[in-house]
Amino acid sequence: MPATLTWLTFILALVASFWQPIWALYFIIVFGFLWIIRIAYLIIHEITSWFVFKKQVKIDWWQKVQDFEGKAWQDYYHLIFLPTYQEPFEVLDKTFEAIASADYQTHRFIIVLAGEERDKSNFYHNAEAIRQKYEDKFFKILITLHPKDLPDEIPGKGSNLYYAGHQAKKLIDELRVPYEQVIVSAFDIDTRPHPQYFAYLTNKYFTHPSPTRTSYQPIAFYHNNIWQSDPISRLTANSTSFWLLTELARSDRLFTFSSHSMSFKALVEIDFWEKTIVTEDSRIFLQGLFRYDGDYQVEPMYIPVYMNTVNTGNFWTAIVDQYKQMRRWAWGIEHFPYMMKQLRLHPKVPFKTRFRYLFNMVEGHWSWATAPILLTVLGRLPLWLADRSVHATALAQNTPLLLEKLMTIGMFGLAINAILMMIILPEKPKDKPWLLYPLMLLEWLILPITMIIFGSIPAIEAQTRLLLGGRFKLGFWVSKKS
Repeated sequence: MPATLTWLTFILALVASFWQPIWALYFIIVFGFLWIIRIAYLIIHEITSWFVFKKQVKIDWWQKVQDFEGKAWQDYYHLIFLPTYQEPFEVLDKTFEAIASADYQTHRFIIVLAGEERDKSNFYHNAEAIRQKYEDKFFKILITLHPKDLPDEIPGKGSNLYYAGHQAKKLIDELRVPYEQVIVSAFDIDTRPHPQYFAYLTNKYFTHPSPTRTSYQPIAFYHNNIWQSDPISRLTANSTSFWLLTELARSDRLFTFSSHSMSFKALVEIDFWEKTIVTEDSRIFLQGLFRYDGDYQVEPMYIPVYMNTVNTGNFWTAIVDQYKQMRRWAWGIEHFPYMMKQLRLHPKVPFKTRFRYLFNMVEGHWSWATAPILLTVLGRLPLWLADRSVHATALAQNTPLLLEKLMTIGMFGLAINAILMMIILPEKPKDKPWLLYPLMLLEWLILPITMIIFGSIPAIEAQTRLLLGGRFKLGFWVSKKS
């Protein structure tokens, strides 16, 4: 259905441009106005999240946790999963250093460093170095090795986490810690949490009315290597951060994304992460939603985790890898058939919840695939193909001017993103020239192009692959961390 809807949109736009250009012009004008309204709507939510973030990040959450009445932080453990595959020691080291530097009592942390048998030699070498350097910083570092070629799974982060989760459960059972007193965080291996992240998360867990039926989603800033990145990767990563900011302000439609946290009790009851899919990070929310018949939610966390942009050291390789990363994210459309099946199996899920998440899924991926192309390419196609009689109409003569004005209004949103991005940039390394500052501002001017190349096209490919199935289905692709 998703691919059919997307391709039908393009086919109808082309047919109308040939046979009914006036209708096509009316459609493009209405679509353009609706898109500008949507941009304004998103900017309002983005700025709202921004001010909440700036306020929340200044609070001493660790002191709040220590002063909390009714619950003692000493009774709770943080279980942190770090799946890795072929990453160098330096990437692991930076992540462990950030976690060990948390404003929290880190001896309540259990770190699960989850490697792959396909990378056994490199993983064990790095894991031993990590153990020697950090084992006195945490309660325990659990090293797991996911066996290769297990039945009924695909190689990837989800299957690695599934295996590591069951190993961690054995440890928690041995310690006899109640599951509801274990708070889980599943991080990408390059994720460096803000020093107050775990204190903020603990406070959220203590104060939430239903903490074990909730996932917790932080802001993702791709700052770890942003000064070393190429402009395309940097712009794509920053766009993702600002998209997530808008989603945090709309918690009724929020999914888990990339690094996230949740209750160990819920994780055990939904049988851990899916081991047969690519996008396990967002699927984990849907598993909870259906397991509890709609009584599951994602709580926004206005505190950041810092991650890597795609950076391979070579511009063209990075461009290819950036495309593959966006295609993998767009493969989240694999949730749609899953949702359709689960909605039949769980009739107790309220209709409002069903409609909201299903509509958000379909509309979001449809817009992802179609909107940039409709606005920048197909929007002008009727004028190129129309005959002289159409060009003589006031509509045809004014449409280009109207579209230009709409694009100008849309650039206002880009300007806001550019300004906010400059405010949150980490300190510039001394070996980088000051000219990078204006360059980073100017990068936003090419966003309409990157939205097509790294937005629409990978989304169309992902949906088409899902339609074709079989050998066209995507497996898990690991973006290189450096």
